[in-house]
Amino acid sequence: MSVDALLLLSFGGPEGEADVRPFLENVTRGRGVPPERLDEVAQHYLHFGGVSPINRLNRDLIEAVRAAGVGLPVYFGNRNWHPMIEDTVGAMRADGVRRALVFPTSAYGGYSACRQYDEDILRARAAVGDDAPELVKIRHFFDHPGFVLPFADAVRAAAAGFDSYRLVFTAHSIPNSFDATAGPAEWGGHLYSRQVAEAARLVALEVGVAEYDVVWQSRSGPPQIPWLEPDIVDHVDALHAKGVDNVVVCPVGFVSDHLEVIWDLDNEARERAESHGMGFARAATPGPDPRFADMVVELVQEHLSGVVPRKLSPFGTAGCTVNGEFCAVACCEPPARRPR
Repeated sequence: MSVDALLLLSFGGPEGEADVRPFLENVTRGRGVPPERLDEVAQHYLHFGGVSPINRLNRDLIEAVRAAGVGLPVYFGNRNWHPMIEDTVGAMRADGVRRALVFPTSAYGGYSACRQYDEDILRARAAVGDDAPELVKIRHFFDHPGFVLPFADAVRAAAAGFDSYRLVFTAHSIPNSFDATAGPAEWGGHLYSRQVAEAARLVALEVGVAEYDVVWQSRSGPPQIPWLEPDIVDHVDALHAKGVDNVVVCPVGFVSDHLEVIWDLDNEARERAESHGMGFARAATPGPDPRFADMVVELVQEHLSGVVPRKLSPFGTAGCTVNGEFCAVACCEPPARRPR
């Protein structure tokens, strides 16, 4: 395949106090989230001066990918904040790009982790028009060595100060109904939670830890709707009740230190552990690791040169799409919303 560019596609985040509320309104548009909930979440961002680290970390990743020898112009677009994907794809067209690969900053399947990026691509191409560049989204990479091995080293570093500890993996929670519809029906659904569990298994295996936990964080829905559980803060309470002295948390669901990582883990979970007198350490995310940038280049080479995909699990290779056309019928669709 011949391509002209690489597009890094991400979630987006505010870069100043004035950005916070408009950003949150973009994230929650059409979901009926009450204003008081937005006010609550806004305080998490304002605690850090209204700046989420995600855009800076993505720009750093882009520079690392260039330095790793990707050999293509690299563009940056977001779903929810500037630079917006519609504007970026328009700039790509103006620059003469006809076909580009898309690297989404999510390793997993599922609606928010995968299919919504396809919807972003469809929306952006529709906004640009008939001569929009062809966009080919790169596959899931939760089981790639460039994702797993940096996490394993980060766990070792985080645990270095403890004689014993409980290893706990976290990922962003989603509604149970979304998880049930994640993946083609013939795969049995639950693609997101199964891939998260597999990534956790691979990291634990590399570290040499036989017993560990997979829990969830950052739920934001109404309490009457079931989400994946247990929550990390509740799980810290449960570990304390069992007599666990030290906990090492690995945010295996995240590529880099999103605000959910630095707020929900570095603040809330840490404070809960310390209130129990427990030791707490959080493993670093892999985005800044040079092996992660090398992985991005390798994923590009799978398309350009037919490089055989490297993966550490028996899961099938999935998630690659062309122009936002979904890789399987009814894959990772959100359940129909109930009429209000």
